[in-house]
Amino acid sequence: MVAKIKSGDLVKVIRGKDKGKEGKVTRVLADDRLIVEGVQIVKKHVRATQQGQQSGIVSVEAPIHRSNVMLIDPETKQPTRVGVVVKEEARDGKVKTVRVRVAKKSGKELA
Repeated sequence: MVAKIKSGDLVKVIRGKDKGKEGKVTRVLADDRLIVEGVQIVKKHVRATQQGQQSGIVSVEAPIHRSNVMLIDPETKQPTRVGVVVKEEARDGKVKTVRVRVAKKSGKELA
């Protein structure tokens, strides 16, 4: 199965307190959650674990559910759904079936 949203994708938040913000996906977590740059910022209290380390309150990006974001179409720069197209490619003299992510709005392949 092909993942609809991968790390490195540019996404836009469509629901929640950060609605309208855009950012790059830095990590994809197991339970359908993502960590996006500049989105879902929370304050975290940090204890100094070593002698020279600073303790205090730090701003951290918290995970957001993947249903609250949409991928940004590279051509139209608008939020779009993601589809999967099965193609056949010739690699090393053999024909293989490959699944490719496609933006629904423009029909362009996603990297």
